[in-house]
Amino acid sequence: MSPFALLFAMFLAQPADAPAAAEPPPAEAAAAPAAPAEEPWPTGAPRDDYPFVAWCYGNLRGYLDLHDEVMPEVTRIESTYRPPGRKLADDMKVYADMQKGGRAQLKTLQAAMTAAEQASLRPINTVGAAAVKRGHAIWAAGPGVTPARKAQEWMSWTLPARCETVAATLEQRAKLMGASFRVNAEPEAPPATPAEAPAAEAPPAAAPPVETPAPVPETPAAGAPSADKPTPN
Repeated sequence: MSPFALLFAMFLAQPADAPAAAEPPPAEAAAAPAAPAEEPWPTGAPRDDYPFVAWCYGNLRGYLDLHDEVMPEVTRIESTYRPPGRKLADDMKVYADMQKGGRAQLKTLQAAMTAAEQASLRPINTVGAAAVKRGHAIWAAGPGVTPARKAQEWMSWTLPARCETVAATLEQRAKLMGASFRVNAEPEAPPATPAEAPAAEAPPAAAPPVETPAPVPETPAAGAPSADKPTPN
């Protein structure tokens, strides 16, 4: 028998329900993407949301306040160390844009602080003021810090990303708390509506005429002279 015929015969002899050749195991599922790393907590910042946002506000306020002081040194640094293919005017515009963006961020932080203060059942603005001062103090350079060093710190500074994240959460929670307080408060009385004019009363029915009784003739008393007879002389 030829080899081909032998193989064909073996094929015909194989049971119909013979298991198929084992398939290779499926590839393992791709590993789930790692969760994004949590934003680092700024060194020295408070841990509670409201004072933390106030600290961020003071930090940003200090950055904006230093603009006029450091810009001469910033301009000198940018003019001296020029990267190839870039214009000085373009790089200087970046700092102007950062000032504009910083003022917008300042309003966002202020709105969150105001919402929290209005929703709080106790005054917390003194806590906020202390945190603002604490955040602003990071820009208080010591006597050994040169203008160039201060300018370099200022040029590379950005508001911590956690500041805006926490501010948004704080404002949203404060507004929800304020709404719940209004719901639980005593309902206000509805505005008074103008009183309707009373319907005109019907005039009273005329009383029936009172009949005057006929006078009763008086009976003369005994011994009294009658008016009809003359009195004897």
